[in-house]
Amino acid sequence: MITRIDSNGKIFTDRVRKERVACIIQTITQRIRGEAFKTTENRMLDDLNGGEQFIALTAAEILGTGDEVLARADFMVINKQHIVWVLPAEDRAAEDQEANA
Repeated sequence: MITRIDSNGKIFTDRVRKERVACIIQTITQRIRGEAFKTTENRMLDDLNGGEQFIALTAAEILGTGDEVLARADFMVINKQHIVWVLPAEDRAAEDQEANA
């Protein structure tokens, strides 16, 4: 990452561009639906395998066994060590459409 310092000593860094990915995340104990973020150059898998210990989610919903919403949060972080699987929501919607066709 490139850092610039102006004549007053203010530090400027490049802006990191990320894409929103609607997904469903299964942790050890809960299923969570929300929007995760990935860098534009990487696959979601690349971001999950590297970097930070936590993944950020916005518009998060914790789901019960019957897909009922148990809790909502505008922002949530999840420890990646507790994630069992991640399913992009677009893939699930496409599968539902194929099953109904």
